[in-house]
Amino acid sequence: MSSEYYSGASYILGQAESLQAASNSVTASSELDQDDFLTILVAQLTHQDPTNPMDDTQMVSQLTQYSMLEQLTNINEGINSLVDASDGQDIYAATNFIGKSIKAEGYTVSKDGDSVSSIYYGMGEAVSGIQVNIYDSEGNIVYSETLGSREAGVYQFDWDGTDSSGDAVPDGTYSVSMLGADSDGNTVLIQTEVSGVVSGVVSASGELYLTLEDGRTVNYKNVTEIVSATDAADDSDS
Repeated sequence: MSSEYYSGASYILGQAESLQAASNSVTASSELDQDDFLTILVAQLTHQDPTNPMDDTQMVSQLTQYSMLEQLTNINEGINSLVDASDGQDIYAATNFIGKSIKAEGYTVSKDGDSVSSIYYGMGEAVSGIQVNIYDSEGNIVYSETLGSREAGVYQFDWDGTDSSGDAVPDGTYSVSMLGADSDGNTVLIQTEVSGVVSGVVSASGELYLTLEDGRTVNYKNVTEIVSATDAADDSDS
């Protein structure tokens, strides 16, 4: 067979080397569209071995494979367009929170001088022996307090910004954990929420985060409500 024959012509879509060689000879584009494919197919028929021509089954198979590939490509492009549109809508929606006071699932409090942000906690059932631990950025416990029992509901905890000895701790962001026991005596981790005024929106690792005025961040998806500065919880601990 002459060297001008396409050695892999019977598997245009299955043989990457032949496909790339053919596409380079037909178009400068790195992607094959319908016109490119038809050009390759005509060239294949023109240069096929007269003693071993392509049969109808091979041609139909190649056309079917191309049709399926084109459909999958169109579906993928459609999905990507939907994802891009959804991301854009999320960013737009997130920016609407800027300047507003929000409440979101979280576990950090911010201390700035005598000002310490509040933390909220809630239970769907009565919980006893609630223990609050506050940690610094290195994971050390700086303050602990036992709150006792609480009925089902939402509560507010206010820390005065001092350590277990009563001394003021440095300004910064601190983490809070709350544990208790349910009616069966099992230890449960109590869900906490934080609040603050949103100052900006950032995107990281495919997620949107709201930046609060005091420097903390919360996941946009974890926002539970928009609150005013005068809103209060069912009860308050301090």
